[in-house]
Amino acid sequence: MNRLQAVLGLQLPLIQAGMGGVAGTRLCTEVSRAGAGGTLALYKEPPDRIREAVREVAAATSRPFGVNIIPEVTSPELCRAQLDAALGELPTNGYVTTFGLPGAEAARDVTRTGRPLVVQIGTPDDASAALRLGADVLVLQGTEAGGHLLGELPVAELLYAVRTRHPDAVIAVAGGVATGADLARARSAGADGAMAGTVFVATPESMAHPLFKRRIVDARADDTVVTGRYDIGWPARPHRVLRNALTEESRRLPATFIATTRVGAARIPVPRYSATVPGAGTEGRIDEMAMYCGTSCDRVTAQNTAAAVVRQIRHAYEHEDSYAYDTEGGPWTAPSNR
Repeated sequence: MNRLQAVLGLQLPLIQAGMGGVAGTRLCTEVSRAGAGGTLALYKEPPDRIREAVREVAAATSRPFGVNIIPEVTSPELCRAQLDAALGELPTNGYVTTFGLPGAEAARDVTRTGRPLVVQIGTPDDASAALRLGADVLVLQGTEAGGHLLGELPVAELLYAVRTRHPDAVIAVAGGVATGADLARARSAGADGAMAGTVFVATPESMAHPLFKRRIVDARADDTVVTGRYDIGWPARPHRVLRNALTEESRRLPATFIATTRVGAARIPVPRYSATVPGAGTEGRIDEMAMYCGTSCDRVTAQNTAAAVVRQIRHAYEHEDSYAYDTEGGPWTAPSNR
């Protein structure tokens, strides 16, 4: 058992990313049951739905799972209410992850309960700040990751810089991990484990729209692009998505409504360039919406169940005995399964 497993109580040093609109109760439950770290996305959910969701997962598995908050897209009041609601229902072996640095008060709220605080960041300076806030685990997000990007460094360069600065920190990497070989190579490069998102989007348990899942399975790394187009609802943060007509169009088109999505019992209109992902209940021009996807899509070749994904990663990770890594900080080599 390595340090990440010990801190979070996992059988495999892998955390499933808390992807808004994708990581619901089913995905979180099945990943945790399989021995990795399932994470429930809170995104902009109201406290009542958060309590219900955390209770549902807790009733379905006794293994550790976490919740994810995103301070930069929620007001301080909502963020505090979300955290209070989650902590009120989260089992004592649960953990809290944040996308970006949490406020000092939110960090204290987590650490005083004795639950691990897992902070995802994208720069060496933010890594240092997270540790000062009391983070038990750092998740270093490289530019290979799908979704909104917290920095400008490839994952191996970021890992090298942070590990050099903080040799004793418990570190997971995010970006470029979809297989057991990827995980093993990240470990040999100095990480204690990894966070994965793209490979879990394509599972039957994720809340992503069927077209979103199919496109990930069919995609190669070159089919992704870092853009700033999907900024409505999440401004000033570049993001890696699958290419589509909007990312390739030089002009910015009118932000008219192109779809509707289900939020609770209501149907909400979605404007062009919205940061909202297409979910199972989304209707309209799905192909123009933000389909967040990392470069690891090269190695996502089927819509396997979450349990099968974890099982395959674990088997390959435990049997991987040769790693390719440039000790000067260059990227590790991730083989393609195609």
